[in-house]
Amino acid sequence: MKKNRLRIVIALGGNAIKLPRQQGTYEEQRASIRSASLCILEFVKRGFDVVVTHGNGPQVGSLLVQQEAAAAQLPPQPMDSCNAMTQGQLGYMLQQALMNELKSLNLNFNVVTMITQVLVDRNDPAFLNPGKPVGPFYDAPTKEKLEAERGYLIKQVLPEGEKPYRRVVPSPDPIRILEVNALKKVVDSGMIVIAGGGGGVPVVLNERGEFEGIEGVIDKDLAGEKLAEAVAADLFMILTDVPKVKLDFGRPEERSIDRLGVKEAKKYLQEGQFLAGSMAPKVLACIRFVEYGGDEAIITSLDQAWSAVENKEGTHIVP
Repeated sequence: MKKNRLRIVIALGGNAIKLPRQQGTYEEQRASIRSASLCILEFVKRGFDVVVTHGNGPQVGSLLVQQEAAAAQLPPQPMDSCNAMTQGQLGYMLQQALMNELKSLNLNFNVVTMITQVLVDRNDPAFLNPGKPVGPFYDAPTKEKLEAERGYLIKQVLPEGEKPYRRVVPSPDPIRILEVNALKKVVDSGMIVIAGGGGGVPVVLNERGEFEGIEGVIDKDLAGEKLAEAVAADLFMILTDVPKVKLDFGRPEERSIDRLGVKEAKKYLQEGQFLAGSMAPKVLACIRFVEYGGDEAIITSLDQAWSAVENKEGTHIVP
């Protein structure tokens, strides 16, 4: 089907669902998701085809803790399964919030959530050097116990404090979304689609040529870029907790950036201007999208999303 409307993929940061200093109760998350849904609907009302992806770090971390706590009574589920569970959980909450807001506006759109698998390379270097923190923070005795009893790899991620340790897992680079054909059909039909939550479930091809889940997490911004490729999006927007990308972050010469060409963005990325695990993968995802053929990628905050599309806010990465 030929597109007749602009298409945008919106990647919601985890802060859009569980705000800082919140406990993460269902009620708190529901309120945050309603705010996010109002932002998303601005694009629907203005004629965009909309695809939404989201982080799930706090939620999958909590679920892994629940698995640990109940291990004496019930068999714990693997990480890939927990990722799928939280995709469903957050997809349900976003889907319901969007449906309710659409109804209040007398807008007739279907909303659907797709549990998404993302192929990764079983020989990805990330599997030899796990570095993505997940779950709670631990003290030294708990660290030693979990390493001995469960085989967790736990590293110090804070310079000090009583609990400076966290479990780390591999974060392989996404190759492609397995459900790409179904995604295209659903988006082309005019539905609002939620997909690739938490970066999608990482899967590999086993020795029998079958897909199987693997322990790890995929960066949701890099996976969101693959989603934008899959649905032939015109725009890719990453919503985080700052309105613009900054250079020389934390230094006296710190400054915000309005616009970056791909070549310039690559230069700053290679110089280490963007924090690994934070802004760096966001900038990399934007570079990849524009190089793939997207019109423009934008990094901004949730409350500035539409202003950014109007070129009044945000950092814009362009060819």
